[in-house]
Amino acid sequence: MNSKSSTLPRSNVLVLGSNSVHCLLPATLIAQADALLDRHRLEEAVDLADRHLKRLQARVAVGQEEADELRYVYQRIGFQCLTETLFDDAGKHFFAGHLDPRVLVRYYPHLCGTLLGEEETVDVFAGVQEHMPREASIDDIIRNYSPHLAPNTSTAPPTIELREILNMAAADMLKVFLRKWRAKRRDEVHDRRANEVVDTVLARLYTESGETTDLLALIGGPNDIVLHELEPVLIRSSRYDALCRLYKTRGQEAKLLDAWSKLITGEWIDLDVHDPLSSMFMFLNEKRDKALAQEWGTWLLKYDQDQAMRLLFTVGLGKRTAKGGAEESALLRRIQEADPRAAAQFLENLVLNRRSADPDLHNQLASVYVDQLLSCFADESISKLWRAKAASYTSGKVDVPFLSYFASTTPDSDSKETRLRTALFLQGSRFYDPELIRRRLEEHEQKKVLSLEVAVVLGKLGRHREALSALVLDLHDSASAEIYCTLGGAVISPKVAHLLGERFQLQRWAALITPLPMANKATPMEREKTVDEGLKKDLTKILLGVYMSGGEAMAERAAQLLSAQGMNLDGEEVLATIPSEWPLRVLSSFLARSLRRTLHARHEGQLVKAIATSENLAVAERTWLVLREEGAVIEEAMDGDGDDDGSADEKGGESGLGLSLDEKAELVRPAQGGGEAPVVDFT
Repeated sequence: MNSKSSTLPRSNVLVLGSNSVHCLLPATLIAQADALLDRHRLEEAVDLADRHLKRLQARVAVGQEEADELRYVYQRIGFQCLTETLFDDAGKHFFAGHLDPRVLVRYYPHLCGTLLGEEETVDVFAGVQEHMPREASIDDIIRNYSPHLAPNTSTAPPTIELREILNMAAADMLKVFLRKWRAKRRDEVHDRRANEVVDTVLARLYTESGETTDLLALIGGPNDIVLHELEPVLIRSSRYDALCRLYKTRGQEAKLLDAWSKLITGEWIDLDVHDPLSSMFMFLNEKRDKALAQEWGTWLLKYDQDQAMRLLFTVGLGKRTAKGGAEESALLRRIQEADPRAAAQFLENLVLNRRSADPDLHNQLASVYVDQLLSCFADESISKLWRAKAASYTSGKVDVPFLSYFASTTPDSDSKETRLRTALFLQGSRFYDPELIRRRLEEHEQKKVLSLEVAVVLGKLGRHREALSALVLDLHDSASAEIYCTLGGAVISPKVAHLLGERFQLQRWAALITPLPMANKATPMEREKTVDEGLKKDLTKILLGVYMSGGEAMAERAAQLLSAQGMNLDGEEVLATIPSEWPLRVLSSFLARSLRRTLHARHEGQLVKAIATSENLAVAERTWLVLREEGAVIEEAMDGDGDDDGSADEKGGESGLGLSLDEKAELVRPAQGGGEAPVVDFT
């Protein structure tokens, strides 16, 4: 501490002698107070200081010297009271004497911690410093004050109780002093270091005494609390609510999230913290920090998967950038490590909502769906139900596609939704590897039950005959087979996809196929395209061949195909391929229509040719008069060389030059009467 000298007294009466000067010095306030305190007349010293304070308060202006004198006296009185363990009186006099709080806090080493270093100095009056207690702490002052009782002052119950009472009084005194000092500093400028000491020690006192309301008010308002000093105290006292508030006001985001995580897991318990999980989600959503959302979103998956997925998708990914694919893959790997089920959901969001075209993501999602589909067969009841549905569809005469039949007749369940979702994705996505999926499906022992899915993948591979064979011969799904031909290799039509999406809340998957307007306004991944007519004809021929390979049992379906798709089939080719044992009625309708179309085309061609000829003649008639009026000139080179003198040859042309002829000259001859002859008619 730095000592500060007190003001010297001044004399107003001087006596001049022959060889000396004498002055009459009045007793100063400091001298009077020191004398009273030295004789332990404490009450009289207090009265003296209070009377002097009233006189100064009655003045309009007070000099700095007089104010310092009063401060000195009050501080001396305060330390005298402190030495005698009169803590309540000591605090009042310290505050009246404007004592720097750091001087008092030094006597509470267990409260100040490392706030005050050995090198830090505070200005103190020299006279005050001389009379300050020499003990290092309040506890030492109290121990020295304790009376001697048997067996000793440390273990005697009365002295133990007395020390506890005095310690409580000392703590209350410090709390009141710091609270007053803090309220006073609002209107005055103080040292920031002093503010830090006051706020930190006061918060610690509130924490240890259980004054939660005052503690939260202190933390919630402007303060200079030193976080690393108060933090361990709050943790030891389980005041986690106050700790979280302090972290939040200081911008300690990492520590705040870590504290909430411990409250969520139950490692920390504080009933004053209401719903830390919701607080954590709200904070991360408001913060919009991608790194924090990715770090904590994956951790939160095991506590609230739905909210965590929304956080990861909206904040963790952010807007799509040039490096978006790498970021998505990295985040997906982190989610897979935390929760494989959540990873499948996140993968769906990337592909279906974010419309990612990354083949790797599509392959992963296709594999996930196939895994889910095949796992359904592990349940005997599901496997039995699906086999029964395939058998009933195959044995009956159903004109709707198998997928529509399966969706309408199977009870709603997770397995049913899994199969519909898988079929729609395999049909709609154009970025996964169909060969990989084909091998997975065909290796399964129930592959015939999955003929629809196999056909979808074969269609993606362009193996049309195999796809149509799976639909017709294995599944007996002629409706889907004919759709396949119409759409150029797609098993599931946009109309079927749209109906399934609307009925079973599968719009995101149906939007991959259908160009029809969906509730979520998603753009179909399988773009609407015009199927090449040549491809339609080729597929129809393949389908007819598949029907024929099925024997007479398929004759009726072949007849229906011939009737419906006769325009895409050549009659001669069909006659050459149809088995001779098939009845004529199978071909009668097709042949009649084919001949009718052929005859119609021939007659139509003749009419078109005649019309074209007539148009050509009409155009020639209109253009002849135009050409005649223009008088076109033809120049031709003359044969032979003329004379050297350049005279004209016998045909009237000059040697080596062309001769201009009127191409209409032969058409107009002079008439005998002197007029023009009529134009020669070449028709």
